[in-house]
Amino acid sequence: MPTADRSSSDIVKQVRHLSEAVAVDISGDVDLQRSPALRKTLAKLIEETPGRLILNLKEVGYMDSSGVATLVEALQRIQRKQGRLLLHSLNPRVQSIFEIARLESIFEIYPSEDEALRA
Repeated sequence: MPTADRSSSDIVKQVRHLSEAVAVDISGDVDLQRSPALRKTLAKLIEETPGRLILNLKEVGYMDSSGVATLVEALQRIQRKQGRLLLHSLNPRVQSIFEIARLESIFEIYPSEDEALRA
């Protein structure tokens, strides 16, 4: 896990370096208070390993516009490096935010980590 500030370790539960990707387990609400820590962690991971970044959102109960903006920024960063950002295990509340904002067509969203890894 990155040794960033405390709020980062609160939101990023675990970082796993897999053979084909880096998997990040995110936990808790992704809101205005916690988004900067997530943004910082994702930016660092994209710089270090620009291939595939797989975000597990199973334990994210709520995401506001700053959280969505953080993920959009991460997507843009990784695409500039010819990488991919994949999301999986969105709960219905977070999934609906992506649908309302019509972001499900921009992000690669999968039901499970196994399916994201196979993509």
